[in-house]
Amino acid sequence: MQENLAHLVDVLATRHVLPVEDYERLVVGRSPELAAYAAGRAVELRKAIYGTDVFVRGLIEISNHCKNDCRYCGVRRSNATARRYRLLPEVILSCVDEGYDLGFRTFVLQGGEDPWFTDDRLCDIVASIKAAHPDCAVTLSVGERGRASYQALFDAGADRYLLRHETATREHYELLHPAQMSFDERMRCLRDLRDIGFAVGCGFMVGSPYQTSAHLAADLKFVEEFRPQMCGIGPFVPHHATEYAQCPCGSVDLTCLLLSLLRLMQPNLLLPATTALGTLDPRGREKGILAGANVVMPNLSPTAVRGKYELYDNKICTGEESAQCRDCLGARMLSIGYQVVVDRGDPRQDQTA
Repeated sequence: MQENLAHLVDVLATRHVLPVEDYERLVVGRSPELAAYAAGRAVELRKAIYGTDVFVRGLIEISNHCKNDCRYCGVRRSNATARRYRLLPEVILSCVDEGYDLGFRTFVLQGGEDPWFTDDRLCDIVASIKAAHPDCAVTLSVGERGRASYQALFDAGADRYLLRHETATREHYELLHPAQMSFDERMRCLRDLRDIGFAVGCGFMVGSPYQTSAHLAADLKFVEEFRPQMCGIGPFVPHHATEYAQCPCGSVDLTCLLLSLLRLMQPNLLLPATTALGTLDPRGREKGILAGANVVMPNLSPTAVRGKYELYDNKICTGEESAQCRDCLGARMLSIGYQVVVDRGDPRQDQTA
């Protein structure tokens, strides 16, 4: 490992900022030794704030209908082979009730940009969840909406909102999305969510088509400057019904290095070990936790639809990623020295600064 790269890791661990060109140096110069060193520093900071707690979120995939036609996504509008579904409000509430009994205290409602879920419908669902389980947090991940829509959802009781920026580089964004979608609109949405008062999550794919080390450096700098409460990253996995079907998968090892760098830049960040990591590597989520992540999101969706929410090929949708196997997931976390906790999992104050 080059000493100057280790020095950059140390600077990030203490100052929590780097010039964008130094982020690129870390990406270009990555090695197993550098990744291990960064992970060690990241875990040190993570444990100072969160100990060995791993927060679980109950993920409910409410719809795979989407009005958009993103070039990498399996639920894109033009995929005529997708088996479409949407969950009715009473089914969503039943999933929440089941998850509550299993010990979940945060619920993530995720879906494509489905116009059926109007503001009124979503607000009613959010308000019903909060009325039934006032000790729980509700996270939404339903894409781009207008500021008034976000405000209504916040007023209804939604606590958090996840909206991946996907890439912080305009030119790269335009390669991944159709002309009808706008990089500026995505950034507007993230600013509005933060201004309204949501705990905001952004994030990006690792190894997406046409991605360069400069793009990844820009992503890291964007997260550093935006300072979200959450950041979801995962390796790109292609879907057979997209134009990027033949592109290679992203790297689990690079994703884990980036998780460590994100932890170093913002020690109190809520950082998931994503399903995509577990899809590409049977121990991917454990590797993510050991790199500095502290969130996992088991699936609470009805069993019959889990395989239909196919953002990418071979997405794990049964077994230990499911809520019903939370004990299995808990055992896997214990095997690496961490424990799943029953907690809303709110961001904690950074005592390391």
